[in-house]
Amino acid sequence: QLQLVESGGGLVQPGGSLRLSCAASGFTEDYYVIGWFRQAPGKGREGVSSFRTSDGTTYYADSVKGRFTVSRDNAKNTVNLQMNSLKPEDTGVYYCAVKRGVGLTIATSRYDYWGQGTQVTVSS
Repeated sequence: QLQLVESGGGLVQPGGSLRLSCAASGFTEDYYVIGWFRQAPGKGREGVSSFRTSDGTTYYADSVKGRFTVSRDNAKNTVNLQMNSLKPEDTGVYYCAVKRGVGLTIATSRYDYWGQGTQVTVSS
């Protein structure tokens, strides 16, 4: 059974950094895509990034490009989201999700499995 667990959320001041991790287990396919999404209070879920495990290619939403970076830690079997220069508008619950195949997308409807989310709050 596929399981996704996010960790690393918390409270940070504007301009600060946080590193989120997504641990995926139970997935039988060799290659897949991991997406990061976020949902601010009262708003819909927004795509942040899409990472292809076969070659590490990553797509970023314009709102986070240049500030967020996705990487893979093979030793820990996690995909991480490094968030720098955080802004109050980055506040929300962050989710990782998995889709089959190799196509990159930040469309929420294309993802098959979701984690429970981790709260990120950017505030002074």
